[in-house]
Amino acid sequence: MDDVVIQAKQLTKRFGRFVAVDGVDFSVGKGECFGLLGPNGAGKTTTVRMIHGVSPISGGLLQVLEWSVTENAAAVRRRVGVVPQEENLDPDLSPLENLLVFARYFDLSRATARERAHALLDFMALTARAHSPLAELSGGMKRRLLIARALLHAPDVLILDEPTTGLDPQARHLVWQRLRQLRSQGVTQVLTTHYMEEAAQLCHRVALMDAGRILRQGPPAELVRTEVGEDVIELRGDESFHTRALGLLDAANTRWERVGDTLYLYSVDGRALLPALAGLNPSHLLHRPAGLEDLFLKLAGRSLQE
Repeated sequence: MDDVVIQAKQLTKRFGRFVAVDGVDFSVGKGECFGLLGPNGAGKTTTVRMIHGVSPISGGLLQVLEWSVTENAAAVRRRVGVVPQEENLDPDLSPLENLLVFARYFDLSRATARERAHALLDFMALTARAHSPLAELSGGMKRRLLIARALLHAPDVLILDEPTTGLDPQARHLVWQRLRQLRSQGVTQVLTTHYMEEAAQLCHRVALMDAGRILRQGPPAELVRTEVGEDVIELRGDESFHTRALGLLDAANTRWERVGDTLYLYSVDGRALLPALAGLNPSHLLHRPAGLEDLFLKLAGRSLQE
């Protein structure tokens, strides 16, 4: 990959005997959006905390902008912007004041800080709220303010840890639009999310994580096509229905998975199966395109393991 910005080789993080990140390999190119996908506890946040130098690595190699995070953590932090999972804005300050105070950590002049703060408030559609009490801002506005704050020092890399959790659809789509705009300007992004639609909207490549390991990585559409297929059919019915449906599948050479009362069929073209399956009178039949969620559930399993 040309212009590699982040390089991880056998990256490992241990907390005592617990291995949170277990020897993962990945790289991120300049201007790319790279997604880390998986359930809570998969190791996504631990990985990004190592990338921006706030959590020391336990093993392996990790370089950001050609710096070793072990040897140059402070330099890395100055070139990386971070949008954390938690909302950690100062509640006693207005949005503009939050940005101006944060600018002091990067030794920006007052004039530069004020110019950038106003430009970023406008970029994130927050100009009308620049002087409002923070308590009057909605959750979506606060998430956008966190992104504005992360961009204040003009970072080369933007870390987005679950950036749209809890947002309504309108706010989520506005955030996606702004992130795509930043990407077009050359800002490299690392996104952690358990929203598969978000990854499909934003990411050039994704890595699917579970239990600290990367199960698969690559372009989203390519991974889905290779591992799942083009179509998914969901069917529900009684035991007799399942037996009859599986008899049809044996003849059609279609991959399938049964979870509880639901039968999932993975096919290159599921439309050819629909008439025969509908004739079995299922209680539920849904034909849809395959997506990242199907891929992840196929690889990591559908049962929760706490």
